[in-house]
Amino acid sequence: MALSVGIVGLPNAGKTTLFNALTGAGATVSGKENVGMAPVADERLGRVAEVVGAGKVTPAAIRVVAVPGSGAALFGNLRQVDALLLVLDSWSGTRNTDDDRVTLELELVLADREHVERRLERVAKQAKSGDASLREEAALLERLAAHLDAGETVASFPEPIPQELEPLTAKPLLEVVNGPAGVDLKLEAELADLPAEEAAAFRDGPSALDDVVRRLFAALDLVTFFTAAENETRAWTLRRGLTALDAAAAVHTDIAAGFIRAEVIRWDDLVECGSHAEAARRGLQRLEGKGYAVEDGDVLNIRFSPPR
Repeated sequence: MALSVGIVGLPNAGKTTLFNALTGAGATVSGKENVGMAPVADERLGRVAEVVGAGKVTPAAIRVVAVPGSGAALFGNLRQVDALLLVLDSWSGTRNTDDDRVTLELELVLADREHVERRLERVAKQAKSGDASLREEAALLERLAAHLDAGETVASFPEPIPQELEPLTAKPLLEVVNGPAGVDLKLEAELADLPAEEAAAFRDGPSALDDVVRRLFAALDLVTFFTAAENETRAWTLRRGLTALDAAAAVHTDIAAGFIRAEVIRWDDLVECGSHAEAARRGLQRLEGKGYAVEDGDVLNIRFSPPR
């Protein structure tokens, strides 16, 4: 499943503009949730694709969800995202970004507090059956509710919480300042409609959105690996420390189910050698098993037995 991020912000901060800048979707402010895919720029991908003569080149992508407002009901749609982008207004001259940041963080805490309270009510009823594990969870949720009542986040709660709770304030929160003090989101949204070469010509240096993506990768501790073939060369994202079997599952569940081994080569070694065959001849391509921890920049050729 693709990396997923949510966009939050106060009214007119630039949430839809950031969504369009990332996805090129051309969404309008409609009061509805926007969902789209944002390609991840990676200059390594094109160089790997050139080596194998790929007919199709597919970048890694981020699933982006932008909600039209704030509050517990709308924020609830973001509980399954991996991280949150907090849009702050520095373009209008009417807002204070520090104050807006505090307001939004408090709204996220309040949304988690309501979510915990609803779960506590349900678990407390079920605990009347005498189930010890349910009584323990109810007591835990009471402590967590008190922690949130004090204005603290779930991330600072010292005890493990139920995985299915999916709290908002345990997710990485990255600020995107919209305006002179940060990113010109209006310009980036306009450039998103242009071919990459034309957009680059208008910019003074790389896209500011590339920095947003880099920060996301750092916050989520992600690596990029590649699959390289003539029909398609593609980039994929994976949590650092996950294995070749996890990478196979990211590509297709059938590949993971029939995993035999992975042929692994560094992307720059492949580019320097000019082919997989030459890389193998030089001893730069190796065989790895299911437990191999995939590294950033690995090119994987996964051998598997197709399902019958």
